Amino acid sequence: MISFDTTRFGRLEVAKDKIINFPNGLIGFPEVKRFILMDYKDTSLKWLQSVDEPDVAFIVTHPLDLFPDFSLKIESYTKSLLEIDNEENMVTFAILRVDGENVTANLQGPLLINSMNKKGMQVVNDDTRFSCKTPLNNPETEL
Repeated sequence: MISFDTTRFGRLEVAKDKIINFPNGLIGFPEVKRFILMDYKDTSLKWLQSVDEPDVAFIVTHPLDLFPDFSLKIESYTKSLLEIDNEENMVTFAILRVDGENVTANLQGPLLINSMNKKGMQVVNDDTRFSCKTPLNNPETEL
């Protein structure tokens, strides 16, 4: 178990095997490499909370939950870096951004996580239908 402080949730204690490592960090946060996933209210949304930086946390979701037409081509190089042997072990998340009444999803820079070894990375999605500020299709979704 490790303990760490957060600005939103106070002091947390989690098992080491729950920590997701992003060796290259995230875009804009290259030095922040360790995160945990936490449930967000009673929804399919989650918090991606940094273990190393108390004030770094993102709301994330599975893109297909809100964008049924979401697609992402994953290169073999990426699978190799994440050590993905079985695609069933690959989990995709999109970071959500709340700006007043507007909620957007970063579908251009989704997060890929190997659920077996807890290794993750942010990738660039070449699908031009989506952007880093894709508006939510379902405005009734309560955050």
